[in-house]
Amino acid sequence: MAYNKYTELEVWKKARAFASHIYLLTSKFPKEEIYGLTSQIRRCAISVPSNIAEGSGRQHAKETIQFLTIARGSLYELETQLYISKDISIISNEQLDSCITEIETLGKLINGYIRYISSTIQKTNHQQTNQPA
Repeated sequence: MAYNKYTELEVWKKARAFASHIYLLTSKFPKEEIYGLTSQIRRCAISVPSNIAEGSGRQHAKETIQFLTIARGSLYELETQLYISKDISIISNEQLDSCITEIETLGKLINGYIRYISSTIQKTNHQQTNQPA
């Protein structure tokens, strides 16, 4: 692939920054939610950059895509938990809107990275099938 380390990936950088943002946001959650929403939201937020990193460390592109889809799933799980946090008045409309905007951006970046890796798989397969025997 066209990078040397996962830390160079824009998608990983943004996911890492967003996880930090989520930690700050949840630090203001009620103490009775420490083992409920707070913990669950934080685990999802950390899962996104972690799975991007883990996928990047895999030897095969298909494995990388698998971990990227897990990261995307965690992102959507996080989105649901933030909606619930808004529904029970833990976060404001503005906080939710800000997070949703970032989630949409991250989702697009993850999807774009999956498409990029998929296209490299297709190119490699095409080149292998067109080589003389």
